[in-house]
Amino acid sequence: MVVVSALYIGALLSGLTEEVVEAGGVLRLDQAINAAFAPWRESPFVAVFLWITILGTGSALTGVVLTATGFLWAAHRSHVIVPLWVTFLGAQATTWAGKFAVARHRPEFIDAVQATSPSFPSAHATGAMAVYGFVAYAIARDLPRRDQRVMIGLCGGGIIATIGFSRIFLSVHYTTDVAAGFLVGGFWLLAGFALSEHKKQSLVQTRSPARDASSSQRET
Repeated sequence: MVVVSALYIGALLSGLTEEVVEAGGVLRLDQAINAAFAPWRESPFVAVFLWITILGTGSALTGVVLTATGFLWAAHRSHVIVPLWVTFLGAQATTWAGKFAVARHRPEFIDAVQATSPSFPSAHATGAMAVYGFVAYAIARDLPRRDQRVMIGLCGGGIIATIGFSRIFLSVHYTTDVAAGFLVGGFWLLAGFALSEHKKQSLVQTRSPARDASSSQRET
C-alpha cells in the first residue's frame, strides 16, 4: 500500500509539474488566489506568519532532525534514525533539483520577506511535510492508544498545513508551489515509513532467534 501510494503521489506531482511548465489555467488560478490574500497582508497577520514560516526553514528543519535523532538514540530506537535522515535529505535533494529544473519565477512578495531561489516546488512545504510528518510518525508509532496517535497526527498535520499556508499568505509562493512541495515531501515521507517499518521488522526477526536460543539454554 505504501508503494502504491508513493507511485500515485509521483503521478500527481508529474501532472502538476506539467501544468506549471505550460503556465496555462494553473497560473491564472495561482495569481487569483495570491491576489485574494493581498488585503490581509498587514500587521499583525504578517508578523504571525513570518514567525510561523521560520519553522520551515532549512536551519530550523535541520535542528528538528538533529534533536529528534538525539531523542531516538536515547530511547534506543536507532532503527528509526536512518529512515528519518533519508526522508529529510531525499526531500531536500528532490526539491532543489526540481526548483532549478523548472525555474519558475516567484510571485511579487511583500517587503518583509526575501527569497532568491526559484519558486517551484516550495522547499518549506516539502521540508515541513517530510520532517514534521516523520517526527509525528515516530512519536505516534508506539503509543498504546488510538486517540493519542490521532492527536499526534492532527498536531503534525496542523503544523505542516500552517507552514504551507504561511508561504502563500506572505506571497512567497503560489498555491501550486506549496501543493507540489507537499507531494514531494509526502513521497519521501512514505519512503521513510516503509524503510522504518522494514528495519523494525528485521530487528524483531533478529531478536526472535536470540530469545528462542536463550530459552532453550535455560530449559537445558
